[in-house]
Amino acid sequence: MNMLIYLIPIALLMGGMGLLAFLWSLKSGQYDDLQGAAWRILLDDETDRKKPDRT
Repeated sequence: MNMLIYLIPIALLMGGMGLLAFLWSLKSGQYDDLQGAAWRILLDDETDRKKPDRT
């Protein structure tokens, strides 16, 4: 029972930090372009192709 005195404030603090991190990510625009990452995976980049070995 005495452990609850420590565990409840720690849990509330960690939950508050998670909420602040989520709000920061919303404010900084992390979720603005939801379709961009899905389409970027399908695009063929020139830098991804293997260059022929010249030796």
